[in-house]
Amino acid sequence: MSTDKARETHVYTAKLSEQAERYEEMVESMKSVAKLDVDLTVEERNLLSVGYKNVIGARRASWRIMSSIEQKEESKGNENYVNLIKGYRRKAASAGASTELPSTHPIRLGLALNFSVFYYEIMNSPERACHLAKQAFDEAIAELDTLSEESYKDSTLIMQLLRDNLTLWTSDLPEEGGDDKLKNEEGKAAEQEVSTALCLILKELLVAIFY
Repeated sequence: MSTDKARETHVYTAKLSEQAERYEEMVESMKSVAKLDVDLTVEERNLLSVGYKNVIGARRASWRIMSSIEQKEESKGNENYVNLIKGYRRKAASAGASTELPSTHPIRLGLALNFSVFYYEIMNSPERACHLAKQAFDEAIAELDTLSEESYKDSTLIMQLLRDNLTLWTSDLPEEGGDDKLKNEEGKAAEQEVSTALCLILKELLVAIFY
């Protein structure tokens, strides 16, 4: 399919999605146009803007509703429900970031950091906290070459915080009977792995052009 034909198809699909109020698909269609490496027309820019505005608007509305419910439960002193709502909000935000943002994006890393802290401090689950933090760190390391200069500082700073938390939390993991040695070895291995990865990041950071 030629570029012009593909462009026409994507734009028409975006308009169709708008009429059907399927704004996520509208955004995807316009992202496909942008990937054709062409200058967008005024109409195309408007379609992209309308799509994103409606997608983000719906999520903002959901966030406001959850925040309102959280405040009501706080006023009633229902701490258990408040913690559940906070967890749900963070999970929703994290899920959205995971599907729409690259693993090195500071927003996605920040959400992973906050979500892991939530599990450690609120849910008292250091195992889950370590899993989330290490997963976010490892995924970012694997995609380090895609990290943009604009977000390099923010992303590497958050990765350092993830690494620091992992170092702290792995020492707090519960030890049980014959599994003590294995868990200690796993904790040390995880710490060594993230420490090595961090050294690589810092090396890259030192040669970044904005330093």
